[in-house]
Order: sequence, then C-alpha cells, then structure tokens
Amino acid sequence: MIQRITLVLRVVLAGVFLYAAYTKLRQPWLLFAMSIDAYGLLPEWGVLTTARVLPWLELAIGVLLLTGVALRVVSAVAVALLGVFFGIMLLSFGKGMGIDCGCFGVGEALTAKSLMRDGVLLLSAVMLCVMAFRQGRIARG
Repeated sequence: MIQRITLVLRVVLAGVFLYAAYTKLRQPWLLFAMSIDAYGLLPEWGVLTTARVLPWLELAIGVLLLTGVALRVVSAVAVALLGVFFGIMLLSFGKGMGIDCGCFGVGEALTAKSLMRDGVLLLSAVMLCVMAFRQGRIARG
C-alpha cells in the first residue's frame, strides 16, 4: 500500500514540477524575472539568476521524481523548494501584495487559492519524503 501511495505522490508531484518548468521555459525568462522581482526579496543579480536557473531545477526534479532515481534526496529537495515557495507566498499574501504568483509562469495572481494549492503540494512532498525514507529503512532492515 505504501508503495502505491509513494508512486501516486511521485507521479503527481513530478507532473506539477514538469508543468511548472514547461510554462516558465516556453516564455521569455525576463517575464518570469519580473514575477520574481515583484516579491521584492532579491537583488537584481539574484532575480536574474533565479529566473534562469529555477525552471531547469524544476525540470530536473520533475524528471527525477518521475523515474524514482535518488528518491530520498530528490523528495527532500522538493520539500525544501516548496517550503521556501510557500513561506514567501504566505508572507507576501499576508502583506497584502497584489502580485503575480509566478508558480506556473506569468499571469496567475497570488491568492488564497494558490496558497491552498501550494500548501497541499508541500504536504504531499513531505509525505513522499517521509515514505521514501521509511522505505529505505525497511529495505535495509
């Protein structure tokens, strides 16, 4: 049963990461940079670097989740990344910033709905990570 749940979580999260990467990579990277800059957290060089690197990182995480390679490490990275995203979004929403979420490219406002979705994704990644570590212990046990 745990293996089936792990597989479902892997495939769902992989799909989300792959879709997020696809939507960002098909648009000019400067549009995504504008979404990142709207949060007001990074200097210009950080915004530009993040806009160029993040979609490729999301693509790599999606592919690795889909294949199940290095699942413990990849799921932990997914938790960390989604945790950072969720924390930043939560702070920005709490400040009443009417900005673009940037989650799936340009054009999605930061709303309670996007927070709820990202919260569910974060919880799913945490569940996957816990299961991946438990399966590793059982296999070695």
